Amino acid sequence: MSREIGPWLVGLGVFVVVVGATAWAGGLAWFGRLPGDIRIESGGTRVYLPITSMILVSVAASVVLAIVRRIRG
Repeated sequence: MSREIGPWLVGLGVFVVVVGATAWAGGLAWFGRLPGDIRIESGGTRVYLPITSMILVSVAASVVLAIVRRIRG
């Protein structure tokens, strides 16, 4: 491994900790309950399709990766 991957791993770790702390504190309670997320509950069966939430995650990941690519050259 090269030395330049170290700061990226630390940054990723900090990001995961921040998101985890936010979710634990209840700051992401809205996630998964967006319009377009499908919930079907019938008896003892639950089906959950987080379509809108996953589109939001995909767009955010695409933006972050595009920024990283521009920074790296």
